[in-house]
Amino acid sequence: MFESVQELLDEHRELTDRLADPAVHQDPVLARRLGRRFAELGAIVAAHQAWSRAVADAADARELAEEDADFAAELPGLQATADQAEEKLRRLLIPRDPADARDAILEIKGGEGGEEAALFAGDLLRMYVRFAESKGWKTEILSTTESDLGGYKDVQVAIKGKSTDPAEGVYAHLKFEGGVHRVQRVPVTESQGRIHTSAAGVLVFPEVDAPEEVQISANDLKIDVYRSSGPGGQSVNTTDSAVRITHLPTGIVVSMQNEKSQIQNREAGMRVLRSRILAHQQEQLDAENAAVRHSQVRTMDRSERIRTYNYPENRIADHRTGYKSYNLDAVLDGELGPVLQSCIEMDEAHRLEALGQHD
Repeated sequence: MFESVQELLDEHRELTDRLADPAVHQDPVLARRLGRRFAELGAIVAAHQAWSRAVADAADARELAEEDADFAAELPGLQATADQAEEKLRRLLIPRDPADARDAILEIKGGEGGEEAALFAGDLLRMYVRFAESKGWKTEILSTTESDLGGYKDVQVAIKGKSTDPAEGVYAHLKFEGGVHRVQRVPVTESQGRIHTSAAGVLVFPEVDAPEEVQISANDLKIDVYRSSGPGGQSVNTTDSAVRITHLPTGIVVSMQNEKSQIQNREAGMRVLRSRILAHQQEQLDAENAAVRHSQVRTMDRSERIRTYNYPENRIADHRTGYKSYNLDAVLDGELGPVLQSCIEMDEAHRLEALGQHD
């Protein structure tokens, strides 16, 4: 059992030596990548040690139970501990998404519903920011296009964590948020008090650690500049500071207008573009390895309705996992953990199933 563990233990020892080498830390991207892998393997090493101890304790108790009834009484508890340790180790051995430990960039776009959808996009932004605060993560608004009533037609926010452990990564938690979020409530624009349905789309991309990690040729970029606009389309400055960057090979387009400086908007735009290209590259790898990854919960397709927020019933429902609760007010205030956990657990179960089929 667990024949592959020894290779991972050996890799962990090798990484211990490499990370002790000062030369490795002269390359921040390499050091960060090795640090993430070290943290991931560290959890496996600890779980393997715990499992080995538990199995040994149960074996010793089984042997001594033949001569001493007291040990026989302890045997069921020790065996249960060994079984639990085995299951934990098994789950840790499931291959993870290589982007799990990364930070993330979220894009929230008001969808069907006009001003009400834009207001709901603002509610989602507040929810994610509050959740990030509860996790000790930092948030940075990269770009916004506001609506007339104070919502967002489009907003991009970068979220940065502190842990190198993939299980605690920002992207590991938020990658499940990609899709259509539907809201049912009485809009502030509705005078008759009728419940309306509108939606906002969310896209989640893993953040690129350093510009050189994703190679982009200047010849592959088309860069346009224009004047930025505020709510209702009115101009907010008189210079061509807004930037639209098109990556010709993939067709990915990024627009930035928040900063008054064209240079700053271009830098922010390139930051988002690199993350989108990284996600695009990962999607291509996923397609090539679809037999293993086809069942994962994560989706980048905004056409998929993933969740409904029903205000009259104070209900939130995730349509992928079946999760449902009646504490919508608390979730919108940042208590998103249980909802995300249902996605993480389903994704883990699917990956465990796929691993069993692969074996």
